[in-house]
Amino acid sequence: METLLALLFGLLLAAACYMLLARSLPRVILGLMLLGNAANLSIIAAGRVAGTAPPLVERGAQALAAGASNPLPQALVLTAIVISFALTAFVMVLAWATWRAEGTLDPETLRRAEPPALPSTDKEAAAEAEARP
Repeated sequence: METLLALLFGLLLAAACYMLLARSLPRVILGLMLLGNAANLSIIAAGRVAGTAPPLVERGAQALAAGASNPLPQALVLTAIVISFALTAFVMVLAWATWRAEGTLDPETLRRAEPPALPSTDKEAAAEAEARP
């Protein structure tokens, strides 16, 4: 089971890296989602997946039973799922607002929206830069 999870983790990570390097903003968003899923899968795989006993501490015992799954990675992944959903929704709204404002999602085309350089600390140079169109 762990071998299958490791292979799936590698596949998700490779697909995420490929998508994050794309020139299209929707593909970058999909790559971000795949990266979050790969991270969640690695956390789950680290927490004894093949446990047969429920993750409950028996009355009077000090620790989990020997064959129990670890509940901490499951709780961490549940929290990470909620956070990645919120991050994905936020990035999708930013992409939609960018598309409405600029009419494109191509990163190279969006470079024209960036300022040419940082503003100068010299007041005269900053005033001269603002006067230029």
